[in-house]
Amino acid sequence: MIDGHIHIESGPYTPEWIDRFVQRAAETRMDEIWLLEHCYRFAEFAPMYESARAYSDYNRAWFNRRACTASLEAYLSLIHQVREKAYPVRIRFGLEVCYFRGYESFVAQTAKGLGLDFLLGSVHFVGGFAFDHRPELWDGMDVDSLYRQYFEDSIALAKSGVFDGLGHPDTIKLFGHRPSFPLTGYYERLAQALSESKMYADLNSGAARRYPETASLGMEDELLRILKAHHVRLITSSDAHCPEDVGHRIAELTRLAESE
Repeated sequence: MIDGHIHIESGPYTPEWIDRFVQRAAETRMDEIWLLEHCYRFAEFAPMYESARAYSDYNRAWFNRRACTASLEAYLSLIHQVREKAYPVRIRFGLEVCYFRGYESFVAQTAKGLGLDFLLGSVHFVGGFAFDHRPELWDGMDVDSLYRQYFEDSIALAKSGVFDGLGHPDTIKLFGHRPSFPLTGYYERLAQALSESKMYADLNSGAARRYPETASLGMEDELLRILKAHHVRLITSSDAHCPEDVGHRIAELTRLAESE
C-alpha cells in the first residue's frame, strides 16, 4: 500500500524525524510513503502568494504566520541524507504546490533541478478565498461560483504540464457546502485533462479525518467513477501532518481505488 501525501512540517529536518514516519508506516503496513512540504514554507515560492495575501486580512495574517519559515536548502539536504540510508519502506520526496494561474512557468523554473521525485499541484485558494481554512469564512460566499472557479482552476492545473499529480481533487466539499448544479461535466473535463497529461489523482483521507461530519472519505463517488473510466491513476494518501496519521484509512482507500 502507498501513502502518497505526508507532510513533515511539524518536526525538524533530521533523519531521526523521518524515522518516526517510517516506523508508523511499517506499523500500518505501508510499502511506500511520499513525503513532502507545502511550498509556501520556502521563501523561493513566496511571490506566488501576492494575490492571496492581498485578498483579506485573514490571508495576510496566515501567510505572515506560516510562510517562509523553513529552508529549501535544508529540506534538500535532508532528502540527500535519507536517500543514503536503507529503510523498510520505499520513500519518495516532493512538494505540494499551491496552484495560481499565471505562475506555471515560475513553478517549473523554481522546481527545476531540485531533484524531487514529484510535484503535487493543489488548489487551496479560489480567487484568493482560503476555502478549506475555517468554516466561518464561507459565510455569505456564493457557493456555485466558488465551485465553478475551483474546478476551472483544477482543470487548468491538470492541463499545465507542470505537475505529476493533483492533490485532493474535491476538497472544496470539506465543510459540507454543495453546489445547486450537477458536477458531472466538470468531472469529465478534469478526468480528461488528467488522463491527457498522464497525471495521477490524490485519493485522500485528510478531509474526512478533519471534518468527518461533512466530508466523505476520499472523493465523491461520481468523480471516482469518472476518473477510473478515464484510466487516471489513483494514489492513496492520508494527507498526514504528523507521524501518527500516516496510513490513516489507506486500506479503505485502496479498496475504493481497486473496486470496479
